Amino acid sequence: MPNEAPFEKVLIANRGEIAVRVIRACQELGIETVAVYSELDREALHVRLADHAFALGGQTAAESYLNTDAILDAIEQSGADAVHPGYGFFSENADFARAITERGVTFVGPPPEAIEVMGDKISAREAAEKVGVHGVPGITEFLTNPDEVVAFGNDKGWPVAIKAAFGGGGRGMKVVNSPDEAPEALEAAQRESLAYFARDECYLERYLTKPRHIEIQVLCDSHGNAVHLSQRDCSAQRRHQKLIEEAPAPGLPDDIALAMGEAAVKVALGSNYTNAGTVEFLYEDGEFFYLEMNTRLQVEHPVTELVTGLDLVALQLHVAAGGALPFTQDDVSVTGHAIEVRINAEDPAGGAFLPSPGPIQRLRVPSGFGVRWDGGYEEGDEVSQYYDNLVGKLICHGKDRDTAIARTLRALREFEIQGVKTTIPADIAILDHPDFAAVEHSTKWVEEVLDLSETAASDPTAPTGDETEPKVRRDAVVEVNGKRFDVAVWVPESAGGAAGPAKKQRRRSASGSAGGGSGSGDVTVPMQGTIVKVSVEVGDEVEVGETIVVLEAMKMENNVAAEKAGTVKEIRVATGDSVSGGDVVAVIA
Repeated sequence: MPNEAPFEKVLIANRGEIAVRVIRACQELGIETVAVYSELDREALHVRLADHAFALGGQTAAESYLNTDAILDAIEQSGADAVHPGYGFFSENADFARAITERGVTFVGPPPEAIEVMGDKISAREAAEKVGVHGVPGITEFLTNPDEVVAFGNDKGWPVAIKAAFGGGGRGMKVVNSPDEAPEALEAAQRESLAYFARDECYLERYLTKPRHIEIQVLCDSHGNAVHLSQRDCSAQRRHQKLIEEAPAPGLPDDIALAMGEAAVKVALGSNYTNAGTVEFLYEDGEFFYLEMNTRLQVEHPVTELVTGLDLVALQLHVAAGGALPFTQDDVSVTGHAIEVRINAEDPAGGAFLPSPGPIQRLRVPSGFGVRWDGGYEEGDEVSQYYDNLVGKLICHGKDRDTAIARTLRALREFEIQGVKTTIPADIAILDHPDFAAVEHSTKWVEEVLDLSETAASDPTAPTGDETEPKVRRDAVVEVNGKRFDVAVWVPESAGGAAGPAKKQRRRSASGSAGGGSGSGDVTVPMQGTIVKVSVEVGDEVEVGETIVVLEAMKMENNVAAEKAGTVKEIRVATGDSVSGGDVVAVIA
């Protein structure tokens, strides 16, 4: 395993736990790190840990982490000789990768040409077909109208899946069960794809009824070497986004596992791929189908690291610097079993998984043998509505799957977090269920089988107690020509300065949490967010459960429905409006 410093200074074009993960890997290799941050992330953990930090400005992702000019300016000012994109944001953007490399700076990822092939899911399907790897039946033309969805569904059978051609991670994906759902589903898929990937092209696939989601981690260098690193099962999902991942994939026949690994390497080599990537498959009834390739590091990469003993981020940096893989396929071995649980700021009560932004008032993470925590926040930090709601990842390793499950359950029950609601109760329900133990779950199991009707998040508000604060020193942040510096200033005790890092004890403001008006005529939103669609007009007759508005919060769309039948008397919001939890958006008489 290489342990030399392949670069002098790496800029991490990301935030949250993945930025923290990359920063720590770089520091272990003796590489200086450069963070970038939005106005809302001025005090974020990745900023505090980095050696240097530069302001991007703005609040939303579009204004900051997707602002190419601002990031390129930070690269120039910092003198970084490499950029790690993490996942999300610009990680699979060929134009961004090309802009980096044209400046003589190394992009820690595949070449732009490979991103273009695999980033367009249609050309990716075609590239896989060329090397004999076949996908789920679908079409290779971009959708232009709902009639195409209806024709495909009538021909191939329902349900079908509309998918973002330039996206992944379940964003911009909508399942269509019947012809009458097609217009709204296509509109929603295009809108979500445009918001998250800045492209709204979509395509169609047959939607399998009970598949498992299996993915293969691949690693390729620029010398023609490529390996696959075991499998991961990511079938425990909600809204097509993963909750729990594990490695190796349990209950997978050895011949299928080997064939998947070999197919993944074929796809990678066929597109002249280098660096770390993931080839995803759907597995059902003894058959597997190519799904897509993610041209980046995956959120769930730690489970692969724990069973193989390989530091994937360090290997990414080594390969990006032109190094050859320090091992061959025969050298790859798997030991034990690992499970990763994503701790998201969401309320899983009743299976709704509603985003729950806000300040983290208390955070005590578990520890012990075989337990790892990759977090993006610390106590006192705030989870913003403008970004992904992943607080961090709990990863547990055991000698076998049963041990890993038991260890993960113990760690989850030890976990303490207050101020935001999280997915922990749902995670415990999944791991405790006999279907999960027997590997009888599929990608639809959480939403169709798992009973979360009695699941309730604990009270998210931390007890205030005696909130006496140290009153001598205050650490502050200043910016000089856009570069961030931490400074300490001494103030009178009456000024209430906090000792150590400047973290305020914030109380979460009270807000309503009704998802549709509590049976009254007032339709309220359950959380802070942005209205992306108003589905009704004044005077419309609506039934219970009918969508009134669509609310986007933490990169997820939520339908806010009527809980009372009647006539829409008043609409108080318009598309693009920002709202707070509990706000009345419409009135039904």
